[in-house]
Amino acid sequence: MTRIVALGGTVNPGSSTEQALRLAGTIAAGEGAEVTVFGGEYLSALPHYRGPGHDATWGAEMVEAVRAADGLLVAAPGYHGTISGVVKNALDYLEDLARDERPYLDGRAVGLIATAFGDQASMSTLLTMRAITHALRGWPTPMGATIRTYQGMFSPDGECLDERARGQIELVGKQVVLGAKSFAAGRDLA
Repeated sequence: MTRIVALGGTVNPGSSTEQALRLAGTIAAGEGAEVTVFGGEYLSALPHYRGPGHDATWGAEMVEAVRAADGLLVAAPGYHGTISGVVKNALDYLEDLARDERPYLDGRAVGLIATAFGDQASMSTLLTMRAITHALRGWPTPMGATIRTYQGMFSPDGECLDERARGQIELVGKQVVLGAKSFAAGRDLA
């Protein structure tokens, strides 16, 4: 079974960022992956990595899921031209993977989704996420979604009503599974 961890969202329940993440996760599940989601509520509860109030139990469930994962989906809102602190802090927790046999995101496909109210912010956020993915030794999917959000983009049941955005999200969901399966097959041959 191909395992995908989806992480992202905002401090606002039902945010467009988390809806996009969950849609990509649904697409990945439709491609045969087992998807575990760590959304905004989970990420918002994490204390600053290695800051006051942090201990080894915080984020352990997420870190263990990533450790076992074949791929990741990461969705972040564009805040002031970059990713939000909530998503960055969650990614900081992956430092706990530094000494693993597969350190950080090594050998894992990573599908990226950036959301913002403007095109410039979504693009700069995507570029930041690509740089972070590379720094963590992950492999970004060829398609990275830049979603310009607006009120009513998602229906109450999570359906994306914007054809362009839905197409990008679907492609990211499919590519992360394809990449994850490719890396897993390569490990099996080694």
